[in-house]
Amino acid sequence: MKRILLIITISLSILSAKAQQITPSNGFNPERLARIDNVVKSYIDSNWIVGAVCLVMKDGKPAYYKAFGMDNKEKGKPMQKDIIFRIASQTKAITSTAVMMLWEEGKFLLDDPISKYIPSFANPKLLDKFNEKDSSYTAVPAKREITIRDLLTHTSGIGYAQIGSAKMKAIYAKAGIQAGFSNHKQLLADAINKLGTLPLEYNPGERFNYSLSIDVLGRLVEIASGLPLDKFFAQRIFGPLEMKDTYFHLPEAKRARLAAVYTEDADTRKPILWLNNTFPGSTIDYPVNNNGYFAGGAGLVSTITDYAAFLQLFINGGVYQGKQLLARHTIEIMTKNQIGDISLGDDKFGLGFQITTSKGNARLGVSEGSLSWGGFFGTNYWADPKEKLSGLIFLQQWPFKHSELADKYKVLVYQALK
Repeated sequence: MKRILLIITISLSILSAKAQQITPSNGFNPERLARIDNVVKSYIDSNWIVGAVCLVMKDGKPAYYKAFGMDNKEKGKPMQKDIIFRIASQTKAITSTAVMMLWEEGKFLLDDPISKYIPSFANPKLLDKFNEKDSSYTAVPAKREITIRDLLTHTSGIGYAQIGSAKMKAIYAKAGIQAGFSNHKQLLADAINKLGTLPLEYNPGERFNYSLSIDVLGRLVEIASGLPLDKFFAQRIFGPLEMKDTYFHLPEAKRARLAAVYTEDADTRKPILWLNNTFPGSTIDYPVNNNGYFAGGAGLVSTITDYAAFLQLFINGGVYQGKQLLARHTIEIMTKNQIGDISLGDDKFGLGFQITTSKGNARLGVSEGSLSWGGFFGTNYWADPKEKLSGLIFLQQWPFKHSELADKYKVLVYQALK
């Protein structure tokens, strides 16, 4: 009898194990989730990318977490899951979060003019005529002052150094303004004070114009808190969220984990190691060259798990593992349309994030109200409070002809949901 019971028990255990292999895990069907493997590997096999790391979080737990391909193909160095990436513009959401923390403390109002805190932005001027020969220009008074809300929503009228319009790139280059990947020592205060004296590309509130606005907000955080931006981030955000690998200046002991950066061969469009002239006036060494520049719009490095912890804060309504960093209503403000009828394709923009609308949902299946953005070097993320999930796919390559991989990744995640 004992033998029969033992056989039955073993048989049930085997059946249970097999069932676990094919039944949904943590809200996902594992077999459907594994389709991500095939797609990412196909991009590597096609020599479109060298490697990537993918992470899907559901209900605060990893549902899918894999590294693919190589970090440095030339050195035979495999991609590791804990590799440290240059997250570039994913810094913007963290800076925006810092701003909202200080707003909660009554340090300022969102509709305050930024000139109240950074006087060089007083009486802004609008670019009128531009001379391509010497980058000289004339300007006229802007219709109104730039507000903190304008900066958070990229409706300030400020342009972007090195990646913006030809006119603004030239004006900023002449003034020594950079996009954040600084190749020399400089202080955020000096750069932002100078930026405030330069003309706007558009009137404040007129249109969405991706810009250096969040770098300006990084300086606001320093002024309102009395702390350098790196210290504020470390004490108020990275510490509570246990983001142990996120920095402006990467410590020596962790530099072996910093990802290699690729660009594309001009003729074949295949990935090759980054060349010094790929992005003139900038360097990929900004996390390790001790430049002292805390670019709130582009300067951080991080791991995919660190950034997932940051996104969890928004999925959880401002709370992370029992620690409340933001109020529930503050999260609601940050993740709703803050640009009204201003166009941003199918979606809208909140305070620091792109916000998925019903039109955006119809395109890829991402839930309405999800928040997202990405970084210059090929990192992408979104967080979906409705499904309590986040998806992140990180690589290091610019330009990236096959950037549709980020959208395919979203489709692959949602088709696997139970």
